[in-house]
Amino acid sequence: MQEIMGYMRRAITDYHMLENGDVVAVGVSGGKDSLALLAGLAGVRRFIGIDFTLKAVTLDNQFEGRPTDYSPIQALCDQYGVEYTIRRTNIGQIIFQERQETNPCSLCARMRRGLLHDTAKELGCNKIALGHHYNDAAETFLMNLFNEGRLGCFSPVTYLSRKDLTMIRPLVLATEREIRNAVNRAGLPVVKSQCPVDGCTQRQWTKEFLEQLEKTHPGVTKRVFGAMRRGHLSGW
Repeated sequence: MQEIMGYMRRAITDYHMLENGDVVAVGVSGGKDSLALLAGLAGVRRFIGIDFTLKAVTLDNQFEGRPTDYSPIQALCDQYGVEYTIRRTNIGQIIFQERQETNPCSLCARMRRGLLHDTAKELGCNKIALGHHYNDAAETFLMNLFNEGRLGCFSPVTYLSRKDLTMIRPLVLATEREIRNAVNRAGLPVVKSQCPVDGCTQRQWTKEFLEQLEKTHPGVTKRVFGAMRRGHLSGW
């Protein structure tokens, strides 16, 4: 995880993500990105020279009414000395059984986002850390361009005035491949998503599109990411 922590330290410093006294809710889905985020922040706080507290939060959609077993994540949090909260929800039932959504990802994201914000406030957190990385940024830029005809992306740091919360994305300088390799080497306990449409989303299509484009135009992802930073797009 040393390389990932290096990327995180640079992002935290470049974008002023953390300050002394911050209480940070780490969104932990159980996937590789969120585990790298949790492990990286737990490691970074030992040497970065900023006094902050971590609290891990998992939102369980309970697809088909079944709770997911997050005991491996609980054990990891115990190892790091991080308070861990699991919030069981009925989001899965609402989206797939009750509403039978044709575009489930959009509604799911909105519901989860609101619940995460509320949970963070209940836990006394002033910041929320999310596991979006370098490739996510390039993919989001293309999705906004292709689907909405606009230039934009999520920001490394976003202040939500209505909730008085700040969203930070410490993994934005780390590539997905580097994160995957680090998680595998560290043996972090990935909990597979139970979502019925996992791997069949618009983001997955964009990911595969970029991967194909890399074969004919090597470095295109790096150039998209670089253009966002040079153009200071969306706070980059």
